[in-house]
Amino acid sequence: MDINVTNLGKRYNRDWIFRNFNYAFTSGKKYAITGPNGSGKSTLLQVLASAILHNEGNVQYSMPNAQCSAEDIYKEIAIAAPYLELVEEMTTKEMLEFHAQFKSLQLPIAEIIKIISLDNAANKQIRYFSSGMKQRLKLAQAFFSDTPILFLDEPTTNLDEDGIALYHQLITNYTKDKLVIISSNDKQEYDFCDEKIAITNFKN
Repeated sequence: MDINVTNLGKRYNRDWIFRNFNYAFTSGKKYAITGPNGSGKSTLLQVLASAILHNEGNVQYSMPNAQCSAEDIYKEIAIAAPYLELVEEMTTKEMLEFHAQFKSLQLPIAEIIKIISLDNAANKQIRYFSSGMKQRLKLAQAFFSDTPILFLDEPTTNLDEDGIALYHQLITNYTKDKLVIISSNDKQEYDFCDEKIAITNFKN
């Protein structure tokens, strides 16, 4: 699935976060949206995901011989972001089972849990997880969802060295045919991307 953006703009009150953003995101490629903290990277990512509305311009989602409406695009998207919470009363296994009711998973849940090294916490409530364990689970929900688009916002937040290595393993092994868009100011999160977009180039 491709995303084509024309003259996109988003403002809060009278302040434009970005404006005159034009871009073509192509299936099978990886893109990084870069910029300092507070520059609007996450806002742009959420607009592209149709999670928040833009103030001007157009976002078009298309696949071979068809288009997808903004209202239905959530079915085609998986996202991992710091502001998306897990259900802390659930266990790892229950959370993935719950997630699978909305998005089909590419692998069996037991295999996913093993890949993200949460075997010993499969039946542990998420409320007792470290921040790094929670991030591993967030990444699992996103990477293993059977969707053509993957959005990642600051994907290595709270991860240690092993967690960062896992992130790169997931990128290498499970994103080959997906459109991947990453919001980040950390090069280790996006240095492999095909194209890099500086959000500061689209300030009013």
